Amino acid sequence: MSDTLRDQLMGLGFKPAPKPERKNDAPRRDGRPQGKGGAGNGKPQHAGKGEHKPGERRAHGNGGPGKLGQQRGQGHGQGPRKPRTAEEMDLAKAYAIRAQREKEERIETERLKQEEARQRREAKVKLEELLKDKSLNAEAADIARHFPYGGKIKRIYVTAEQLKALNAGELGVVQLNGRYLLVTAEVLAQSEAVFAASVALKVDPNAPAEDDPYADPQYQVPDDLVW
Repeated sequence: MSDTLRDQLMGLGFKPAPKPERKNDAPRRDGRPQGKGGAGNGKPQHAGKGEHKPGERRAHGNGGPGKLGQQRGQGHGQGPRKPRTAEEMDLAKAYAIRAQREKEERIETERLKQEEARQRREAKVKLEELLKDKSLNAEAADIARHFPYGGKIKRIYVTAEQLKALNAGELGVVQLNGRYLLVTAEVLAQSEAVFAASVALKVDPNAPAEDDPYADPQYQVPDDLVW
């Protein structure tokens, strides 16, 4: 706009436009920016709500780091266990000794059972060899001779002559594999030496008659039989 036009406008009452204020945006010598509200105005800035100052650790929860550490420590038991007293230690030692002794007794009992079973098997094998072809059981025998054995009343069929010899102790009865064999007194003694449990009937001719009530031929049926 020329000076003449400006003069005419001023003469009509128009005022010239104000010049804009220059902002000093140049950095200061210490490197901080200029202007209002900036960090370079020399006034300290207050941290707002929820803010924290540089270098300050933020609190964890309501109680801070110290309270959090205390809560963590409470979850790992209630302190060290009390040492056991001498009485408790002696009692525990006694229990351990008794348990060991019972274990050794069970092992020994099982060992004895196995050893007994082995001896019985071997004895039965020897007895079977001994009684081979030595049985006197007769097919024509028709007299039942009863005798107690194994808690029950058993019987063997003999002839009249065999019954007299059996009651006189000249013959005897041996049990082998569920069978009852009539043998001589000599074989009976040998069988008893090999396996005593195999002797089913061994008559002592000098024993009282009441000791063997089934020696009488009339007892062909046991008197304790339930009909």
